[in-house]
Amino acid sequence: MRTETEGPSSVNAGQNLIDDFSLEMTGKDVPGLHEAQSLIPQGTRINVTFLGNEDLEMRVAAAKAVKEAGFIPVPHISARRLGSVAQLEEFLAALRDVGASDHVFSVGGDPETPMGPYASSLDVIQSGRLPEFGVKEVSIAGYPEGHPDIADDVLWEHLAAKTAALKEQGLDAVILTQFGFDTEPVISWIRKVRERGIDAPIRVGTPGPAGIKRLLGFARRFGIGANAMIVKKYGFSLTNLMGTAGPDRFINDLGALVAADDAAGDVGVHFYTFGGLSATAEWARKFQASA
Repeated sequence: MRTETEGPSSVNAGQNLIDDFSLEMTGKDVPGLHEAQSLIPQGTRINVTFLGNEDLEMRVAAAKAVKEAGFIPVPHISARRLGSVAQLEEFLAALRDVGASDHVFSVGGDPETPMGPYASSLDVIQSGRLPEFGVKEVSIAGYPEGHPDIADDVLWEHLAAKTAALKEQGLDAVILTQFGFDTEPVISWIRKVRERGIDAPIRVGTPGPAGIKRLLGFARRFGIGANAMIVKKYGFSLTNLMGTAGPDRFINDLGALVAADDAAGDVGVHFYTFGGLSATAEWARKFQASA
């Protein structure tokens, strides 16, 4: 098994991993999308989040902007934020009307108590309404390091049920993971996914280049060891809190692990940009050209 310390082979593996990367934006990031447009390869998938402080019009407008810029919009559907069946149908119809309903990401969402009839992304998928509005592919969430509020056995049960339900409806599935900083739990989880007979493409969530303070802030959600983990994987000093860290080491390490594992299957990268579409796209361009 190669590691990042072995030089060019690891770098090449990292570059191969991000050949078809995807990005994330919010409804408010349309100006940032226009700014970054020339830096992002045409046909790139760009996820549009479903935030509680953004309305339907803003989400649909963002998905439309992604489509018109030559990219593939992947709007999020937050199950627990949907107040009714009609609200889901209204959102899907609006996406269809702007040509942005082919690809969606069905996720549970944050509210502790569901705001309507959907308690999980599985409920949305099993409703059967997605293909009625032109959906062809559904991304679903994966949790290599677990979920703070959901037991592991439930996560595995739902992952299997969602992929099975999508297959029954003739819909393609993509597994999009939470972001992390350590490659070992990710590759271990990928092996377990494949051992369960789930062959859907996996996009590993990866923090794009960001200010160190912001990265550390997000890292606190991952437990006490997160700060040390970032130091190890991102290679910077905690004493230099004004700098910016990129995911070079993480990508190279993960790429080498995936390349060495014949059972890993189709694995790519999804960048959480923290509002920095241009910074992430520019980093990806330089990283791919660095061989």
